[in-house]
Amino acid sequence: MDLTRTFTDTQYAHALESWIFLDLEGKVPLFTSPFGDVFFQAADGFWWLDTLEGTLTHRWSSAQELERELNTEEGQDQYLLAGLVFGAADEGVVPSGDQVYSFAHPPQLGGEIALDNLEVLDFVVSLNILGQIHTQLRDAP
Repeated sequence: MDLTRTFTDTQYAHALESWIFLDLEGKVPLFTSPFGDVFFQAADGFWWLDTLEGTLTHRWSSAQELERELNTEEGQDQYLLAGLVFGAADEGVVPSGDQVYSFAHPPQLGGEIALDNLEVLDFVVSLNILGQIHTQLRDAP
């Protein structure tokens, strides 16, 4: 099971339209986690869009640092949610083509981060929905 996914420049552009509250200027999407969390490259290193938290953080200064961390069990669990991916695959829930894993009831709205809350969804749709949820949560009183 591959723990990273790649999409076209057009797909990334459409998927990230609802994430305008983040500074994506100068950051180029490289790949995603199986859940659509986006890993970016920029002049100052590598950034991670955490779709659960709705945050964009500078995590690695070099490609070697990024690769080294994603090659550890801890890194795979933290950034790629590998445990859930392998559990879902064992149950026959596997994204194909332009799909990623998604939570049927988003954790940001009280859903559980659990196997029985997983579904597969189109990458662009999933990332756009999550961006809209985080926008609304940020704007909430």
